Parts: sequence; structure tokens; C-alpha cells
Amino acid sequence: MGIREDLEAIGAQLKEELASLEMTKALEEVKVKVLGKKGTLSGLLRSLGQLSAEERPAAGQLINKAKEDFTAWIEEKQAILEAKEKEERLRKEALDVTEPRDLPCEGAEHPINAVLNQVLDCFTSMGFEVAEGPQIELDHYNFELLNLPKNHPARDAQDTFYVDDNIVLRTHTSPVQARTMLSKKPPIRIVCPGRVFRADEVDATHSPVFHQIEGLVIDKDVTMGDLRGTLDAFAKRLYGDDIETRFRPSFFPFTEPSAEVDLTCFNCHGKGCKVCKGTGWIEVLGCGMVNPKVLEMCGLDPSVYSGFAFGIGLERITMLRYGIKDMRLLYEGDLRFLRQFR
Repeated sequence: MGIREDLEAIGAQLKEELASLEMTKALEEVKVKVLGKKGTLSGLLRSLGQLSAEERPAAGQLINKAKEDFTAWIEEKQAILEAKEKEERLRKEALDVTEPRDLPCEGAEHPINAVLNQVLDCFTSMGFEVAEGPQIELDHYNFELLNLPKNHPARDAQDTFYVDDNIVLRTHTSPVQARTMLSKKPPIRIVCPGRVFRADEVDATHSPVFHQIEGLVIDKDVTMGDLRGTLDAFAKRLYGDDIETRFRPSFFPFTEPSAEVDLTCFNCHGKGCKVCKGTGWIEVLGCGMVNPKVLEMCGLDPSVYSGFAFGIGLERITMLRYGIKDMRLLYEGDLRFLRQFR
């Protein structure tokens, strides 16, 4: 059989196989079998060496022409199969956007974060800057600069986690205030949110890890009236215009004078209920004028500057805001609890 007859036989077989193909993967196998390095056409090309010099050019032309034809047939079939496979893939992947579906499970802002953001929005709108500091703190900043020297009896009330004699897990965010007074000249107007640590038991109202937001204002001629006005504005912004504040004398080593602050019960609006135990008031935070000794230790002249500070327990106002009775619910990550705050 001559070259021409061989090519006609290969072409006929190729047409037959192409007609039966359904997938591009099988087409690639046919292409390799015919046009590959070890394919039938390559075998014919190698056989040219057996022909005479006069026969080789014509035979080579026949093989090259056949190769062009076979390649065109294969490419045409490939285009048909690819279009068919694409259509089938689109059909399988098609979505009916009108078909009713269950809504995906959506997350929600944690109640602590929600209240924190509201509190920060309130104070930043009054010109306060947000300041942060380390959670592992030196005793010098956590106690000594706040008028709590070594062996001071008020330290016992802090229930401190000590790393060693000079390093503690901060018991409040007040060290951020001390660091700010040492590094920045007045006027100072900051709020310091953050996680704090105390060796408390775990129960419905206590946790060894909780959050505080403390505020500090230092400037010339700052008065207790400025403190009262700031906290009044905060309370009304967070709980409504009918909320009032009440100051009761108290004691804190780093403020003098000091006060506990009550707010009108936002559940009964002062009429008396279970939430406020019938008093019409709810204790929310502690505050006072910055002790002159603290100003001196932080490098500020108390004859020139004065200031006020306050501290808010974030968990407490979150529980009051949402009527949560057990603090542990805020930390357990129970989806049944958290889904209520979507």
C-alpha cells in the first residue's frame, strides 16, 4: 500500500472516531494518536527514508497536506465539543434567583462591643481622644503613680494578679492616664477603654477578666462642675434626655474629692422597680478630681493645673442596658444568647 492509500485510511478512521466523540478529553487522545510524536503521521514521515530520492518530495507534500487537513478537522471538532461542554456546565450551574431559600446565618455585634462603641462615640463627640496602653503593666504605673505606694492598704482591695514584685496584670485602665500625663502636656482629654484583671471569683456579677472605660481631663481651671456636666451629657446621650445623675461622696486614692455616681433608673425612670431595688437610682461609676499628689508625681504643677477622672465598668452598663442578669452570658459565646442582638 502506498503513502496516498495509507493517508486515506488514516483520514477515514479519524473521521469515524471524531464523529463518535462526546468529550474534549477523548479528543485529545485521538489527536495524540494521529498527530503526536509517536502517532501514525510521524510513522509515515519516518518511512520516507525507504523511498527513492525522486519519490520523497511528492510523498512529503502528501503527508504535510494530510496533516493540515487532520489538524483542521480536530480543531473544528474541539470547538464543537467545547461549546457543548460550556453549555452543559452553564445549565448545571444555573441559579434560579426567584427560588425561595433559607437566609444565611448572619453574625451580630457583641453587646459589649455595641455599648463600647456607643460610649466612645459619646465621648469623642465631646472632644475626647481614645488612648490605649499595655495590659501587662509595671507596678509603678498601675499603683505608685496613682497614689498607691507599696504596702498601701487600698492595694488589698484590688485583688491583683502579680507576675513578680514589679509586674502585674493591670487592675484598671488608670495606668494609661498616668502614662499620658507623663508624655503629653495639658490640655489632656482622653478616654481609655480596655481589658483589666482582678483575682475575683466567677459568678453572675464578677469575673477575673472584664472591661473598663476611664476618662481623664487635665487643664487650667477644671472644676467639679465640669465633671458633673460631662457625666450628665454622657448619661443623656446613652440612656435618654430624662436621665439625671446623682453624686454621692466616696473615696479613691487617686481622686480628691471623690464620688460614686448614680443614674436615674432607665427601666422605671425614677419611679422604683426591681432593677433599681425600689430606689429609682442605679450606681454606675466612680469619679472625682485628680489628687494633687498624682499630678505632682506625673510632673504637673497642681497650682496651675487641675483635672477630673472617672471609671465605668463596661459589663455593668451593658447588663443594665439590655437587662442581662448574669455576666457569664457575655463571655460564653452561646449563639442562642448572641442571636438576640442582631
